[in-house]
Amino acid sequence: MQPDKYIPPYSTTNKIKRLAWSVCWTILARPFPRNMFMSWKRFLLRAFGAKIADTASVYSSATIFMPWNLEMKEYACLGPGVDCYNAAPIVIGKCATVSQRCFLCTASHDITVAAHPQIEKPIIIEDRAWVAAEAFVGPGVTIGEGAVVGARAAVFKNVEPWNVVGGNPAKFIKKRVIKDE
Repeated sequence: MQPDKYIPPYSTTNKIKRLAWSVCWTILARPFPRNMFMSWKRFLLRAFGAKIADTASVYSSATIFMPWNLEMKEYACLGPGVDCYNAAPIVIGKCATVSQRCFLCTASHDITVAAHPQIEKPIIIEDRAWVAAEAFVGPGVTIGEGAVVGARAAVFKNVEPWNVVGGNPAKFIKKRVIKDE
């Protein structure tokens, strides 16, 4: 997902938009617990430029830095307390879940330059992936289809489809196999 027009994350225009968004979300969405008024929360996100499916869920305690850089497909979920620092786009695929208190971080700093300028890279969480509780996903990472990121893992490199990873830094644990019931 690319916004219609790129606005640097710390420009005056962007700061004003983020302030308006923050006030709006705090007053009009945060008071509603859990899944109450989910369509209202989706409406607010769309009003600020998010591309969000009618079946996507965003808990009111989630923090979204720039909703215009968020795309959520059918049945995608941002759980309670998720920190979505999306200075660059974040795409969450169909039936993908980002569990409680995860940190999705699309920005860092270039440590090879004396001024340490900020750099932004998108995060993609593909269909049926699960990012478990309190995991960190860094800039430029793609979590493959059906992959699982274990609780409290720190992911700095792409995760292959249908792999389970965990730890800091995240390492391959096993292949994910779905059993027929």
